[in-house]
Amino acid sequence: MSARLRHWYKGNSHSFTTAQSSLLPRLWALRALVLLGGHRKFIHPHGFSDDTLAGFLGFDLENTPENFDFDQKKTVAQLRGLHAEAEKNLANTAMVPNLLAHNIGRLISLIGLNATECKILEFAVLIHNEHFLDCAMDCLGALTSAQTFHALSAILNLPIDQVSTALNRQGTLKKTGLISLDHNSNYPIKEKLDFPTRNFSSLILSSNDDPICWLRDTVSPSSPAQLSIDDYGHVGESLSLLQPYLAQAMASGRTGVNVLIHGAPGTGKTQLAKVLAKTLNCELFEIANQDEEGDPIDGAQRLKAYRAAQSFFSTSRVIFVFDEVEDVFSDGGLFQPSTAQNHKGWVNRMLEENKIPTVWLSNNIGNMDPAFVRRYDVVFELITPSKAHREKILQDACGDMVDFDQLKHLARSEKLTPAVVSRAASVVRSIYQELGTTKAGKAVEHLINNTLQFQGHSIPHKNDPNQLPELYDPSYLRTDVDLAKVAEGLAHTRAGRLCLFGPSGTGKSAFGRWVAEQLNCPLLVKRSSDLLSQYVGGTEKNIARAFREAEIDQAILMIDEMDSFLNDRRTAIRSWEKTQVNEMLTQMEGFSGIFIASTNLMDGLDQAALRRFDLKIRFDYLDRNQAQRLFSRYCQQLDLGLPSKDDLHLIGQMRNLTPGDFAAVSRQHRFHPLSSCADLVHSVRAECVFKEGACISMGFA
Repeated sequence: MSARLRHWYKGNSHSFTTAQSSLLPRLWALRALVLLGGHRKFIHPHGFSDDTLAGFLGFDLENTPENFDFDQKKTVAQLRGLHAEAEKNLANTAMVPNLLAHNIGRLISLIGLNATECKILEFAVLIHNEHFLDCAMDCLGALTSAQTFHALSAILNLPIDQVSTALNRQGTLKKTGLISLDHNSNYPIKEKLDFPTRNFSSLILSSNDDPICWLRDTVSPSSPAQLSIDDYGHVGESLSLLQPYLAQAMASGRTGVNVLIHGAPGTGKTQLAKVLAKTLNCELFEIANQDEEGDPIDGAQRLKAYRAAQSFFSTSRVIFVFDEVEDVFSDGGLFQPSTAQNHKGWVNRMLEENKIPTVWLSNNIGNMDPAFVRRYDVVFELITPSKAHREKILQDACGDMVDFDQLKHLARSEKLTPAVVSRAASVVRSIYQELGTTKAGKAVEHLINNTLQFQGHSIPHKNDPNQLPELYDPSYLRTDVDLAKVAEGLAHTRAGRLCLFGPSGTGKSAFGRWVAEQLNCPLLVKRSSDLLSQYVGGTEKNIARAFREAEIDQAILMIDEMDSFLNDRRTAIRSWEKTQVNEMLTQMEGFSGIFIASTNLMDGLDQAALRRFDLKIRFDYLDRNQAQRLFSRYCQQLDLGLPSKDDLHLIGQMRNLTPGDFAAVSRQHRFHPLSSCADLVHSVRAECVFKEGACISMGFA
C-alpha cells in the first residue's frame, strides 16, 4: 500500500496549478457547511456571516442590487447546488498544492503514512494555511474528539473508523508527533489538530528543504563545543561509564537511551552534551525553548517537536539535547500537574522506546516525579569543578592572558563555572589587540568577578583566608594531644574524623591548613555561610555536595563553625534542625578521607555526633612559656628588638592570650606601626581586654 501511495504522490505532485489547488479547500468548506450543518451559522436571515467566504464559495455578491431582498431559504438551496456541482466535478481528483503533495510523498518514505493519514495531514496543513477553509470550519463551532472524527469523515469522505484509527494513540500521526489531537478540551477543528512546531504547516506547504528543516524553529543544530572532555575530570567516574554506553548504544541502534544531567546553572551541562557528541563523532541537535523570533516555547510544544524529531532523524547519526527539562517535568504549582504528568503514559513510553539517544538537562530535579527519574539510564549531578579543575579550566581558556597569581586567585572562587570562564575569555580574546597583554588579565578578572557578583556569589578576597599565618608553629598551640603525632598518624592512614574545640583564635582552623601542607593534599574549607540555605532541604544538599567534592578531589574537608549544624536534636523545635544533623552524621560516616570540624561552642552539640569523631582535641589559651616564646618571635619578626624582662613578665601574666591575638596585632602594624616591644605588649593586651570574660592583670605587679 505504501509503495503504491508513494508512486501516486510522485506522479501527481506537479499536475495542478495554484488556482486549481484552491478547489479542494473549497470542496471541503462546502461539505462542512452543507453536510455538517455549518450553513446555520453561515447563512443568517439577512445575509452571510462572512461575505468574503461567500465570495470564495461562489456567491456573486458584486452584482447583487442594493435593494436586493435576501432570501435565506433560497440561499441555502443555492449553497447546496454549489456543493453538488463541486462534488460532481472534483470529488475524485487530488488538488492539493504541488509542493505539499511532493512533501507528503517524502513523509511516506520517511515514516510510512497510509492513505487515510495522508488525507488528514493534507487537511490539517491547509486549514492552518487557508483562511477561507478555516472560516468555514469555524461555522461548526467547538467540537469534541468524537465530533471531530465525524466531521473529518464527512469532509474528507473517509470511513469514520479509519479516521479514529489514524488519530488514536497508536496511529502513525500521533506516534510520530506529526499531528496531535487534543482530547481534553472542545475547540474548533483547527485548534483540535496541532502540529509539532508553530511553523511546521507552513514549511511543509512551501519548503522543498529536507524534512528535518521543517522542525527548525524548535529543533536546531547545536554550536561546536568550547570545552574538552578533560575539563570534566571532576565527574570522571560518571563519564567513564557514560561515554562507552553511548558509543555502544549508537553502534547497536539501542532504543530508549536517555541520560539525565542536573546541576546548578553555569556548571557546563550544555557544554558537556556538546563534548559528548564530539567524542562520539555525531551531530548534536537541541530541542529549543524559544523559537526563531525569540518567543518562548512551552513544555508541551517542545515534547511534540521532540517526538516528531525522533522519526525525522531516525536514520541519522545524531544525539538530542533537551535543556531546561523543568518546563516538562516540574509541577505547575498549586497542585497543578506537570506537562509530563498530564501525558505520563506517553512520556514513559518515550523514555523506553525513543530511537535517538537524548541528554536531558536540568538545573533542579527536586520537583521531578521519581517515576520518570527511574527510567533514565544514567543520572548524575554536574557539580562545580574542584579548585584543581577550576585552575585547569582557567589555564585552558585564558592561560595566555592571565598571570599565575591571577589564575590562582580566580580559581579560589567555589562558584566559578566553565560557562563563566569561557564567556569572559571569549570577550577579552576578541579585543585582545586593543587591550594588550597587561590589561587582558585584569579584564578577564573584572568580567568574571562581575558575573559572579550578579549571580549573588561572593568573589575571592585578595588575601587568602586559608593561608597559614607566617609564624605558624604547632608548638605554640596549647592542646591536650601532641599535634605533630596526630599529623603523622593522619599521613599514615589518610583517614580520620577530628573535632577541634576551644576559644576563638587558639589555632583550630590554622591546624587544618597545616595538616594539609604536611600531607601535601588539597584542603576544602567550608563555613556556615557556604552551607546554610534559606530553602528547605538546601542545607542538606550543600552538606552532601561538600563531602562529595572532597571525595572527588581526595581533599581534607574542614568545616568551621560546626555548631551551626550539629545542635542537639533533643532540643530541636523545627524538623529541618533534625534533618541537618542527620545529613551531617550520614555524610561523616560515609566519608573515607580526613574530616576536620572546628567549633568555639562545645556545649549543646549532638551527643551522637560527638561519638562519631575519632578524636576530640581541645585548643586552649597559651600557657606562660608559649606566650613568652611567641611574643619573642613576633618582636623579631616586626623588627622591634629584644624584649625586656618586664615585657616578658607582662605577656606571661595574660591568661586569655591566643596566637590569633598576635596575628591581629601584626596586621595592625602594617598601617599603625609599632615602635617597641612595649608597644606590642600594649596592643596585645588591648586585644585581650575585648574578649568575653577577660581576666588580665593590669600594671607592673
